[in-house]
Amino acid sequence: MTLTGEGVLPHRVSADRLRSLVREDRVHRLLYTDPSIFELEMDCLFGHTWIYLCHESQLPNPHDFVTTRMGHRPVIVSRDKRSEIHVMMNRCSHRAATVCRSASGNAKSFQCPYHGWTFRNDGELTGVPWPDGYAPSFKKSDWGLTQARVESHRGFLFATLNHDAPSLLDHLGPAATFMSQWVDRHPGSDVVLQSGANRMVYQGNWKLAYDNSADGYHPAFSHRSLLKMAGREGESKDMVYFGTSPDEGPMTVQDLGNGHTLLDQRPAYCAPGTTSPERGSFWAQQRVGPGRERLEAVIREKYDDADVLLDLTVGSQMNLNIFPNLLIIGNQVQVIEPLAVDKTQLTWWSTTLTGVPPEVNALRMRHQEDFPSFGEPDDQANFEEAQRGLAIPEVEWVLFNRGFGIPGRQTLDADGVQTAPVTDELPMRSYIAEWLRQLECAP
Repeated sequence: MTLTGEGVLPHRVSADRLRSLVREDRVHRLLYTDPSIFELEMDCLFGHTWIYLCHESQLPNPHDFVTTRMGHRPVIVSRDKRSEIHVMMNRCSHRAATVCRSASGNAKSFQCPYHGWTFRNDGELTGVPWPDGYAPSFKKSDWGLTQARVESHRGFLFATLNHDAPSLLDHLGPAATFMSQWVDRHPGSDVVLQSGANRMVYQGNWKLAYDNSADGYHPAFSHRSLLKMAGREGESKDMVYFGTSPDEGPMTVQDLGNGHTLLDQRPAYCAPGTTSPERGSFWAQQRVGPGRERLEAVIREKYDDADVLLDLTVGSQMNLNIFPNLLIIGNQVQVIEPLAVDKTQLTWWSTTLTGVPPEVNALRMRHQEDFPSFGEPDDQANFEEAQRGLAIPEVEWVLFNRGFGIPGRQTLDADGVQTAPVTDELPMRSYIAEWLRQLECAP
């Protein structure tokens, strides 16, 4: 069963109204506070563009499944007996109850607890209790679980309800290359998302998190305590370079097209006169952490390529943001989950690697405790305070004007990627342009 769009009620927010709320260097506060705009986002944006759902490593075996959401829509992501992946609305086609009420598991079929309709894990309706109660025109083949279109890139699973949408690879554009760079930090290894997740809820709009994900302007102020702690070990330690004149350094932000953005810290790890980080440079700039010295000693004693292995325990120094809900930050995968116009859940998934020594993954996991514990609370406090400020109706505009209108400050390459100094608000301007384009074209 697939969606036809029939019976969809017209939305109250017109395209003209949306355009009036977006200017080149600013957006109206209503983008963050208007419930009707939020509902339009959930219905159209989170249904008709590619939405990140989960990682293939969370479904390692036939019949594995996870449940998640596309906007307000509960969905099931499952592997069938042939290991093919399906994304289905978690909604019985009979009386609308969810058919799967577990976060994850392994199941060949799902039976609705309400009236017992049973669906195979590819969505086909296979059983209806007491079928003699239905007219001869009733056909089980007409009433399977509603299917979304699903595609994968480098293990990341995306879905859309728009069966006419461009391919996922076209949607990702240049961002696909950076996803591959992130996956291929250790050639031959696969990335595995661990089952435990760090979930945080803040009282604010979901776009505040996306605004922040490629914002190189705020760390010197929002994360002052974190920078001060790292600075005790020297000016080259991780993130300290945000503290004074970051635009004078080599870090950049980029507009990758289609709302995707990048904050690239990797150039700050390059040795003078080089264009890529040298072996061991990530480890040399890592902040202190629990167990670091003991595990480093074990790795150096046991393995000849210790510098390479230690670098893998440190974050990638990329904030790669896939519009609208996937943030790849350091070695972690963060998912933006809108709950209400002023309520958002952020879920951090830690990752390990296959084919590396266990000590490497142990140290990698310890390092991934760092920012969600010491940096993310700073950000979420700002999101909540921003939402409070957005409630003031007399102050209408949110500025994204840093770097705007300055000749020569941004560059454009042959692939259409724009690059700017790390504190520019180019990423916010670019993703909002895609936000508007998507909603203007919404059915």
